[in-house]
Amino acid sequence: MIQNAELDVIGPLAKTILVAARTAPKGKGVDDIVTYLLHDDERMQLADKMEELSDIKGMKFLMRDAKNVRDADSLVLIGLKSSGVSSLNCGACGFETCKEMIEHKKVKVEFTGPHCMIKYMDLGIAVGSAAAKAKDLCVDNRVLYSAGAAACYYDMIDADVAMAIPLSVKGKNIFFDRPSTR
Repeated sequence: MIQNAELDVIGPLAKTILVAARTAPKGKGVDDIVTYLLHDDERMQLADKMEELSDIKGMKFLMRDAKNVRDADSLVLIGLKSSGVSSLNCGACGFETCKEMIEHKKVKVEFTGPHCMIKYMDLGIAVGSAAAKAKDLCVDNRVLYSAGAAACYYDMIDADVAMAIPLSVKGKNIFFDRPSTR
């Protein structure tokens, strides 16, 4: 007899959640999405880095989110490692042409950019698909800018932009009823 056997399934479920990100539709069929599943020690290291980034940037919510990362059962990161542009010259990136955007010097703060807006939308669709799959699997989750930002800022992953989704299979959702950071 195995008591609380549901606690042993988080690894395969996290991989299933990443499948949803991978198979999400991509603009022009070009897949610039990168995914990561952190081991427990890497998740704790990320939480430490989030606290360091909170001190550097003065963003208190990173401390609260770092606790969620520590308390989670697993964590996935979904990022964008852009390989180019859509060549639509749509202006959504803030430049008149894709050529102008490509020639513009990239900046790196938490994230590196600018990038083609279509690529950012691809990332949003992939993250949304992953969060929806987590919900379908009854795995509590929350999309965290903060953990993705720290992972990129400290070069823990090879991505220009990333969002994190911590996962939990506890009796109560740990990602809500969180203390305010104001």
